[in-house]
Amino acid sequence: MQYPLELTFKLWALAPQISVLDAQGSLKFYVRQKLFKLKELITVFADVERNTPLYYIRADRIIDFSARYDFTDANNTGIGAVKRRGLRSLWRARYDIFDGDDVMMTIQEKNPWIKVADALFAQLPIVSIFTGYVFNPVYLVSRPDGTVVMRLEKIPSFLSRKFTIKAMNQLSEREEKQVLLSLMMMLLLERSRG
Repeated sequence: MQYPLELTFKLWALAPQISVLDAQGSLKFYVRQKLFKLKELITVFADVERNTPLYYIRADRIIDFSARYDFTDANNTGIGAVKRRGLRSLWRARYDIFDGDDVMMTIQEKNPWIKVADALFAQLPIVSIFTGYVFNPVYLVSRPDGTVVMRLEKIPSFLSRKFTIKAMNQLSEREEKQVLLSLMMMLLLERSRG
């Protein structure tokens, strides 16, 4: 992958959609979440036409605050998983990235006060237009020893939801897949926060 990657939520779409472009502007992933699914199943495609599936993200249970989302490739080979840390994620978003049953990395919101300020100012007329430009969450992906390996940050904008992913440290190809799939799933889960 050529970093930084840019993730863009398609605005005005009924079903949440994410396009992921690399530094050269070429499409790497396209995600379209289906609406009204009790048990989440998301397909990550290589193209916008949704002809070439790359990965599948499956929830381990029906609608639950701390469901585990397992990743498989197009051949149904397991890659890893991500799971929200339940009640600990109410204040500060926290997710564990798994390889099998072992926690390999964590995703953590850098400053939880940003979502509080965003939620408060979003309720005010006229001021709410500017919240997407001022309040931009940052999420850090780190190893158990505290080494930050990736950084996801919302790009300031008035109407769009764009994020950038920057590599901060070396990752194996498998770890890179685990982290990128985890970040996409986290954004789908956290999209209402900013």
